[in-house]
Amino acid sequence: MKVITARSKFKHFPSFPFSSSSTTLSAIPKPSLIRIPFDHPIPQTLFQLLKQRPQLPQLKQIHGRVFTVALSSHSSLTTSLINCYLSLKDLNSARTLFDGYPSSLAPTLVWNLMIRAYSKLHNSQESISLFSQMLASSFPDNYTFTFVLTSCSHQISSLHGEIFHGLVVKNGLESNLFVGNAAINMYAVFARTGDARKVFDHMSERDAFTWTSLLRGYAKRGEINKACELFDEMPLRNEVSWAVMISGFVGCDRNIEALGCFHDMLYEGKVKPNEAILVSVLSACAHLGALDQGKWVHKYIDATAISLTNNIVTALIDMYAKCGKIDRANQVFCRIPKRDVFNYTSMINGLSIHGRGKDAVQVFSQMLMENVMPNGITILGLLNGCSHSGLVEEGSSVFLRMESSWGITPKIEHYGCYIDLLGRAGHLEKAYEVIRSMPMQPDIVIWRSLLSACKIHRDVKLGEQIARHIELLDHNGHTEGKVLLSNLNASLGKWERVAELRHLIGEKRNQCSPGHSWIEVNGVINEFRVADRSHPRIAQIREKLGEVLKRAQLGGYISNTSQVSFDLSEEDKEQAVTNHSEKLAVAFGLMSTEPGTSIRIVKNLRTCDDCHSAMKAISKVYNRELIIRDRSRFHTFKEGACSCNDYW
Repeated sequence: MKVITARSKFKHFPSFPFSSSSTTLSAIPKPSLIRIPFDHPIPQTLFQLLKQRPQLPQLKQIHGRVFTVALSSHSSLTTSLINCYLSLKDLNSARTLFDGYPSSLAPTLVWNLMIRAYSKLHNSQESISLFSQMLASSFPDNYTFTFVLTSCSHQISSLHGEIFHGLVVKNGLESNLFVGNAAINMYAVFARTGDARKVFDHMSERDAFTWTSLLRGYAKRGEINKACELFDEMPLRNEVSWAVMISGFVGCDRNIEALGCFHDMLYEGKVKPNEAILVSVLSACAHLGALDQGKWVHKYIDATAISLTNNIVTALIDMYAKCGKIDRANQVFCRIPKRDVFNYTSMINGLSIHGRGKDAVQVFSQMLMENVMPNGITILGLLNGCSHSGLVEEGSSVFLRMESSWGITPKIEHYGCYIDLLGRAGHLEKAYEVIRSMPMQPDIVIWRSLLSACKIHRDVKLGEQIARHIELLDHNGHTEGKVLLSNLNASLGKWERVAELRHLIGEKRNQCSPGHSWIEVNGVINEFRVADRSHPRIAQIREKLGEVLKRAQLGGYISNTSQVSFDLSEEDKEQAVTNHSEKLAVAFGLMSTEPGTSIRIVKNLRTCDDCHSAMKAISKVYNRELIIRDRSRFHTFKEGACSCNDYW
C-alpha cells in the first residue's frame, strides 16, 4: 500500500513518533513518522492521533495536516485541536483556532474549554469577557457557570461574581454541586461569609470542597469561632481542611490552639501533614518561642521522610531563629543545596532580630554573589538588623541603593526602618529631614519611632514638635502623641509637664495592648499577663518573684520607676513594675526548670528599662541564661550583661 509521510511534505516540522510498519491505527504505537493511509478516512485518522495527546511539535504537524487536506472547516477536528493545545497550555494557539471556528455558532463545549482555560489565570478578565459574548449565541450550562465563577474569585472585587451568581439562581443551578462549590469559594475569597453560608445551606449535596471552602472563608474573615463550629460538624476532614483550620488559628494569633489542632490531627491518625500544615505549625512555634515543639516537628519531618521543600526549610530557619537558636537556624540554612530569596530573607531576618547586624550584612553580600535578587522584605530585614546594631553607614548605603541596584521602590516600611536606624544612633535632625522629604505621607508609626529616639537621647524640644505631628494624624481620639510625650517628660522628671499632658489626655488616654509573655516548660506553653492572677500556680509564682527580685538586688538591680505615673507612692510604683508579665514568666521558669538551664520567654511588647535591668541582675545571681524576645528583637542575658549592649 502506498503511503505518504508527513516528513516529505513538512520538513520544517520534527518527525512524529509513530511507526510505519502497519496500516491499522491499533498497530502503530510508536513510529518515527506520521503515515496516513489513503484507504482510511483522513478525519478519523487525525482524530485517533489527537486522542493520544501528542506533544507540541507533533501537534503542530497534525494541525498543519488538517489545513493541507482542507479539513479546516471540520468543526470536530478543530475542537480536538483546541483541546490538545489547551492541555499543553498553549493558550494563544487555542485562541486563534477558537476565533476562527468553522461554525458561526461554536458549541457550548468549546466555549467551556476556553472559559475554563482563562479561569485558571490570576486576575484574567478574558473568561468573563468570553462568557458575556457566549450569552449572545449559546446557552451556558452548569460547567460554564462553574468556570466563570472560579474566574470571578481571581478578580479584585466580587461584583461580577454576584451578577453571575444571580444568573445561576435564575437558571435553577444553585443546588448543583460544582456550581455551588464555585460560588462558595468565590464568596469565601472575598470574605463574604454570609453569602457563602446561604449557598452552602441551599445545597442538597456537599463534598469536602464545599465544607473546606466555607471554612476558608470564616478563617479569612477572622471568624475563627464559627470556623471551629463548622470544622467540628464536618463529616470528613482532609489535609486541606486541617491546613485551613491550623493556618486560621495562626492568622488570628491563636497559636496555642493551632498547635493543639495539629496534635488532634496526629492523634486522629487519618491525615498526614502536608507542606501547608507543617509551615503553619512551625510558624505557631516561632510566634510562641516553643522550641521543644518546633524541634519535635523537625524530627517528625526527618523521621517520616517528608520532602524538605524550600517553604518548609524557610519555616524551619524562622522557627529556630525566633526561638532563640540562631546557630541552629544557620545550620539549616547552610545545608540548603540551592538557596532562594525566601531562604536568604528568613536567615537575614533571624540574624537581625538577634542583633547580629554585621552577620546579616555578610549573608546579604553572599546572596548577591550567588545572583539571588533581594525583594522588599529582604531589604526590610537588613535595615532592621543595621538599626539594632548601630550600622548607620551600611544601612544608609542599602537604603539609598534600593531602587538603583535592585529595582525596589522604598515603601513606607523601609523609610520607617531607615528613620529608626538614624534615630537610635542619635542622628535625630537627619531623621527628621528624611521624614519631611518622604514621597508619601509619614504615618503615626514613623513619628512614634522618632519620638522614641528623642526619649533615648533626651531631646524634649524635638519631641514636642513630633508630638504635634502625631496629634494631627490621630483622628480616633487616642492622643498617642501626648502619651508618648508624657513618658518622655516622665523619664526626665519633668512632672509639671507630665501633669499638663495627662490632664489633656483625660478620659481619652490611649489604651495600649496589655503585656503578654509566654514560656514553654516541658512542652507546655504557659501564658502570663501584666499583674496576672489567672495562672493556677500564681500564688507560688508571686512568692517566688519576690524572692527573685530581692536576690537580684545583690546583682546590682535597683527598681526603675521613672516612667510610672507621678501621682503614685514610691511603693506603688515599685509594685507596678514588679508585676510585668516577663518577670512573672522568669519566676515561673526559675521554679520549674533545672538549675543551669536556659530560660526562653516571648513578649508581645517592647521590654521596659526596669525589666531589662532586672533580667541582667537575675542572670548574674542565678547563673542562668535568659533569652527574651520582645516585639522587636532578642535579648540574651548572661552573667549580668545583655547581647544588645544596652542598645535597643
